[in-house]
Amino acid sequence: MSGMLPLFLVSLCLIVGSVQSQSSSQDAFIIQYLERRLAQMEERLNQCEQSTTSVTQRTFDLSSEIRGYLSTLSVLRSEVKSQMDGMSVRVDRMERELEYLENKIPSQSEIEMEEALLEQQIKAAELDLLKRKAKIKVQNDCSMGLSQIKSLKIVKKAGDTYGSWFKDPSEGSAKIYLLSGIRNDTMLEYVSLQSFTERTSSPAKVVQLPFHWQGSGHVVYNGFLYYHKADTTNQIVKVDLLNGTVVDSMLLPGAGHMPVYSLNPNTYLDMAVDELGLWVIHADAEYGGNLVITKLEIGTLAVESVWDTQCRSHDAEGAFLICGTLYVVYNTRYGGRSTIQCLYDIHDTIHSNESPVMFFPKRYTSHSSIHYHPGDKQLYAWDDGYQTIYKVETRKNDQVIAD
Repeated sequence: MSGMLPLFLVSLCLIVGSVQSQSSSQDAFIIQYLERRLAQMEERLNQCEQSTTSVTQRTFDLSSEIRGYLSTLSVLRSEVKSQMDGMSVRVDRMERELEYLENKIPSQSEIEMEEALLEQQIKAAELDLLKRKAKIKVQNDCSMGLSQIKSLKIVKKAGDTYGSWFKDPSEGSAKIYLLSGIRNDTMLEYVSLQSFTERTSSPAKVVQLPFHWQGSGHVVYNGFLYYHKADTTNQIVKVDLLNGTVVDSMLLPGAGHMPVYSLNPNTYLDMAVDELGLWVIHADAEYGGNLVITKLEIGTLAVESVWDTQCRSHDAEGAFLICGTLYVVYNTRYGGRSTIQCLYDIHDTIHSNESPVMFFPKRYTSHSSIHYHPGDKQLYAWDDGYQTIYKVETRKNDQVIAD
């Protein structure tokens, strides 16, 4: 019995130790589980706190934005109220003006009288225009038209790529004038064409002009030079070549706002002389870019008459007049064979659709100026620095139409 007791005690101790060991292992597992749950709860609480902070910030921003909109709405409301007050004042004023106009509106009989007077004024203006055209016809019996351009002669190569040269068309004059470049103030004068063509010949006179010229649309007539003054939109000056002084000038209405020919973008006014006198050609943007011709009084530069033509400035390189008929020369921007594709007769005896296209002699050209000499029946042209003469043939207008 005494031997059994120690054995029992030992067994009891082992059992208690085993139970304690199992209990300690279970406690550790429970503690770890609780720690993990607590960590998860802390993480979710942090996320909840962050979300709450974000929502709070967004709510604050939205509140600030709404306050801004309310402030803007208040300002707009004040502006609308102010405009409505102003509109009310304007409506009141308009009502008073309408009432005033109702009292001032003429009767039907007065309107009919004014319309009759206006019709009389229009008829008088048309009659005056017809008289002016008839006056031009009477003063110069000119019924000739261009039939063909017969031949060309390259006289010389002098000056820049762009320029102008011509002979004074006044009776008895043989002088040749050369103006090189699109902007300059020095003109060369030669006593004759033969003198100009001689290589060793120097100009008889170097004329220093009072102002620079613009473009290449100049002419000399009866000892006076007419040209577009540089740095002006539409001023034409008349210079006495004996002393180089300006004797007159004028502003051409509606001109100078676009190049007269699209292939010569530096020329805005192109002067011309024919059997009827002095002309100026320009392009009018308000008229679709078509050409306009103006007859000038040679002494005072006063405008005698103006004609709007159907000839376009696009792809044009030059133009000239013969007996009051405008002939427009067209080409390509790369240079080619020049052609006359449009004409306008102020006497309305020939029309562009009745006249065939006329070609210049076979040569690739690019003219910066073309001037007609009514006495020589020749065109003086500037072709890429070459001074060229074209011989033209004219016929009676009825013969031109028949051909």
